[in-house]
Amino acid sequence: MILREIGKTILPFIQVFGVYVILFGHISPGGGFAGGTILGASLILSKIIDSEHRFTRRLSFKLLLRTATICIMTYGIVKGYSFITGGSHIDAPHLPKGVAGNILSGGYILPLNIAVGIIVAITIYIFYNLFSEGEF
Repeated sequence: MILREIGKTILPFIQVFGVYVILFGHISPGGGFAGGTILGASLILSKIIDSEHRFTRRLSFKLLLRTATICIMTYGIVKGYSFITGGSHIDAPHLPKGVAGNILSGGYILPLNIAVGIIVAITIYIFYNLFSEGEF
């Protein structure tokens, strides 16, 4: 009961901090992997404090797999586009660099960090389920 009440209180702060680390990772310490681990830990805590069946219905394996697949494809497309246009000096549309220190100042780094953060969070959550239950 104590874990449940304290977990419900601090869970939103953990998730907001994870999103902050992902979004500001290109201008401060952090990034997609660090923020993804924080979000993955918050998903694990949420599953521990919430009833197993309600949480599993909200985050089904099919939904997690579909989301991870979309993020991996997005990462591959954006990274491939940046390699092709940057390496070949092709004058194609690209994200503006912006003002240094602003959240939109990294070009393709921000969308790549978001994709990596979601992939890492889902992977950590799936690994937890595999190790705790023996199956998903």
